[in-house]
Amino acid sequence: MAFKNDDDKAAYWKENLSLLAKLLVVWFVVSFGAGILFVDALNEIRFFGFKLGFWFAQQGSIYVFVVLIFVYMAKMNALDKKYGVDEE
Repeated sequence: MAFKNDDDKAAYWKENLSLLAKLLVVWFVVSFGAGILFVDALNEIRFFGFKLGFWFAQQGSIYVFVVLIFVYMAKMNALDKKYGVDEE
């Protein structure tokens, strides 16, 4: 990875860490918030015959995590191209 200058390097890592923080907040809200904190309110809603709080605790957080992996991959590829450090 070769940056043109130190300013680009600092900006790249700042954007990278910002993206990572946003995705971790989403993951936390879905896994901890929906699966534990808000489970009673969510259990009043049915999803495919299951209580929504139970679904988030058992399946939903895993699906969201997999989606977040693909979002991170796409965003990082765009960020790499923006700063000219992509692998292509």
